[in-house]
Amino acid sequence: MSKMPFTKPQFEVADVIRLFGEEYCQNRNLPLSTKRIMWDIEHCRTSELGGHLMQCDECGYQHNEYNSCCNRHCPKCQALVKAKWLEARKAEILPVGYFHNVFTLPHELNLLVLGNKSVVLNILFWAVKETLLAFGFDPKWHLMGQLGFIAILHTWDQKLNLHPHLHIIIPAGVLSPEKDKWVPTKKRKCRKTGIEKDFLFRVEPLSETFRGKFLDLLKKAYRKEELQFSGDIEYLSNQFQFNNFCSLLYDKKWVVYSKKPFKGAEHVFDYLGRYVHRVAISNNRIVDINVENVTFTWKDRNEDYQIKEEKIPADLFISRFLLHELPAGFMRIRYYGFLSNRFRKVNLKIIRDLLRVQDRSEEPPKSSFELILELTGIDISICPECKKGKLKSVQSKNKPTSNEIWKKIMKNQITDSS
Repeated sequence: MSKMPFTKPQFEVADVIRLFGEEYCQNRNLPLSTKRIMWDIEHCRTSELGGHLMQCDECGYQHNEYNSCCNRHCPKCQALVKAKWLEARKAEILPVGYFHNVFTLPHELNLLVLGNKSVVLNILFWAVKETLLAFGFDPKWHLMGQLGFIAILHTWDQKLNLHPHLHIIIPAGVLSPEKDKWVPTKKRKCRKTGIEKDFLFRVEPLSETFRGKFLDLLKKAYRKEELQFSGDIEYLSNQFQFNNFCSLLYDKKWVVYSKKPFKGAEHVFDYLGRYVHRVAISNNRIVDINVENVTFTWKDRNEDYQIKEEKIPADLFISRFLLHELPAGFMRIRYYGFLSNRFRKVNLKIIRDLLRVQDRSEEPPKSSFELILELTGIDISICPECKKGKLKSVQSKNKPTSNEIWKKIMKNQITDSS
């Protein structure tokens, strides 16, 4: 990871919740899990979560360092988590090309996703997994082996609207069934132009197979009564209506996008640094907060990624942000094929031996201090006053337990309802 200059954002999601969150909660019947997200973000790195009084051992300078909330929806808490994850992934990057595919759900499924996040998003992961593994063993693609890939879930677009899609990172090759051969991918001719291009599979058959597998799994979930229907999709509880809904989706072209392949392993690493552990919006995209509205930047893909500004009411901003709450325990980064969690370490060793490259898995991980230095360019152990001494904790206040935080949220809920 390259060292980047650190600048504190002028506005934060926490500021929006601090200013408008109480009124937002009073006007809506929110689940406790959502209120916990809001509470965590609002109080992240404040005295409410405890912390340490740090003192310089040279000049005696003191300042407070408050604890993070560690909520995965919090924009402030992802940088170090991401850095640690990337450090662990360094040893797993192979010296081969990498492909990048994106599998997107049609917007007609958005309301079904909102009412059944865990079920439908798990189906999305499973359908993509089954599609890619099947293509890896399809003789028409001249691979006949097991692919390995990382799937990363994003549920938003640039304007924070619901847009569920998976980013798939795939090493350019397969491991043979006997695990005695690494079969690299080859350039393929584009049907439209006849020009050889570097892509893994043609997106048209990929899209058709993905659509079929997803809808088949969705129908199975319906038959098992795993789906809930309420509000605007209550009509889908009727089997005829549900079947008609699926038929319309069969007729629609589903979007599978094949992005330009990465030039090398270091480019994969840079990409993962931008895409993993992201939340719906980063703090540095918020450019203004006033008495009614929140203004943030977004990239218009239809106009060459031109950066534009969007001004929306604060309650709408909070609603859009909370659309992307993930169910408790839901894993948004998953590994498949020869990179699956159970066999990844063994398979990577086999592949490295076949490619005759060095195994880096035994290299010691970097400390949090080293990672923060790389992220921000700041050595947080050095006194900011005298620039010589080391900061050491001289007094601490423990972070409240999860149960204590829940009690505070419940107390606020009772106060609000009364």
